[in-house]
Amino acid sequence: MKEPMRARIATLLAVTSLAVASAIYYLYRPDLALQVATSAISQTFCDEVFISGLDPQRVFSEEIQPDPGFRILLKRLHYTINRVHNQVTTSWAGHFASTATLREPYGCSLGEAQEPVVAPRPTPPEPPLIPPTTPSLAAALDRAFAEPDHPPYRRVRAVVVMRNGAIIAERYAPGITPETPLLAYSVSKSVINALIGILAKDGKLDLYAPAPIAAWQTPSDPRRAITLDQLLRMSSGLKLDELDTGFDPVSRMLFAQPDMAAYAEKAALKRPPGQAWEYTSGNTLIASSILRDAVGGHRDDVLNFAKQRLFEPLGMHYVTIEFDHAGTPIGSTRIFASARDWARFGNLYLDDNHHILPSDWVAYCTKPTLNSDYGSGFWLHLASPSNGIPTDAFMASGKFGQRIVIVPSAHLVVVRFGVTIAPTFDMQGLRQLVADVLR
Repeated sequence: MKEPMRARIATLLAVTSLAVASAIYYLYRPDLALQVATSAISQTFCDEVFISGLDPQRVFSEEIQPDPGFRILLKRLHYTINRVHNQVTTSWAGHFASTATLREPYGCSLGEAQEPVVAPRPTPPEPPLIPPTTPSLAAALDRAFAEPDHPPYRRVRAVVVMRNGAIIAERYAPGITPETPLLAYSVSKSVINALIGILAKDGKLDLYAPAPIAAWQTPSDPRRAITLDQLLRMSSGLKLDELDTGFDPVSRMLFAQPDMAAYAEKAALKRPPGQAWEYTSGNTLIASSILRDAVGGHRDDVLNFAKQRLFEPLGMHYVTIEFDHAGTPIGSTRIFASARDWARFGNLYLDDNHHILPSDWVAYCTKPTLNSDYGSGFWLHLASPSNGIPTDAFMASGKFGQRIVIVPSAHLVVVRFGVTIAPTFDMQGLRQLVADVLR
C-alpha cells in the first residue's frame, strides 16, 4: 500500500474514532453524571449531618463508601463540611464542585453557596423510650437489628411498633433518638399521596381529570390525556427512566435541575397513558407541583397546608420537607420525620380519627395498578403462603430500607428505617420482623 493511501486511511480512522467518541460523550455526558454524583454526596451529607444530626464520618462509612455508584469515585473525591455556614461542598479530581446549604425550615438545597437560614427546631416533650411489652417482642427487635458476619450490613436505625394507635415497642441504633428526623426517600411519595387526598376531599383536585400542566395543553399533545391518578399510580407513560446511575433522567432531575417538575414535564410519552406501569419519581414531582399550585403556589403555602391539615392533627413534630428552587416539594424522596412520626403517619391509614382523608381513600390507595404490586403511593402484596403476613398488609417503601408496614386486620403499624445498601434493602428482614411482631 502506498504511503499516501496509508495516510488517508489513518486520517479516516482517526476522524471516525473521534466522531464515535464525541457521539458517545454527548449521548451519555459523563461530565453531567459526575456533577450528579457530587451533588448527591453534598445533599446526603447536608441532610444527614445538619438535619438528622449524625457524625460526618458515620455518614461517609455507612452511606457513601458502601454505595457502588460512589465507590469508584472515592480516590479523587473531596468534601468539606462547613459547620459555621451549614454547608457541604463536594468535588471530584478538583472539578465538578457542588454545594448543599441548610436553609431552615426548608431543609437542604443544592446550588450556589448561599447564606444559610437556620430557624430553631421545635422541641415538644416526648415520652421516654418504650420498651417491648413481652420477651418475644424484644427478641423480634433483637433479630431486626442483628448484623450478618459480612457485608452487606443491614444498619437498621429505628424500629417502632404501634398497635391500636399506641406504641408498644421501639428501638434505635446508637446516635438515633425518638426525636431524630429520618430521611424517608420514597416513603415521601406516600405523604404526597395523603396531601393530594386532602385536596381531593376539599374538591380542589380531580384525580381523574387531565392533569393541570400548562406545557401539555396544546390540542395535538398526547400528554394532555394524563390524569393525576395516573401520575400517582405510575401509569402516566412518560419516558422518565429511574436507574440511579447518574445518567438517567430521574438522577439528573433530582440533582441537576433547579425546577424538577418542569424538567419532568418535558418528557415524551413512552407509552399511551394508563396502559403500562413503570415506577419513576418524575411522576411524583409533577404531582408535587400540582399540589403546590393548588395550595397557593409557594413553598410556604405547601408547608402551612401540610402542617395544618396533616402533621399537626397527627402529632408529627419533627418533619422537614425539602424544596427545589421553584418552590416544589421534592415529594418523591426528600421528606424527613422521626420514627414515631412515621408510625403516626402510618396509623392514619388504619384509623383516621380526625377525618383527614376521603372516606374511601385507603381503598383507593390499595387498589392494584394494572398488573403491578403498586397501588397509589403504597406497595401491595407483601404476604406469601409461608411468611405469616396477612393479605391485607401494605406499605410505604423507600431506598435503603425505609418502610412503614400497615396491617389493617391486626391494627398494626411497623416502622423500620435504616441504610441497608443491598439489592432488596433487607426485604427478607422486614418480612421476618413483621411476622415476628404478629406472632
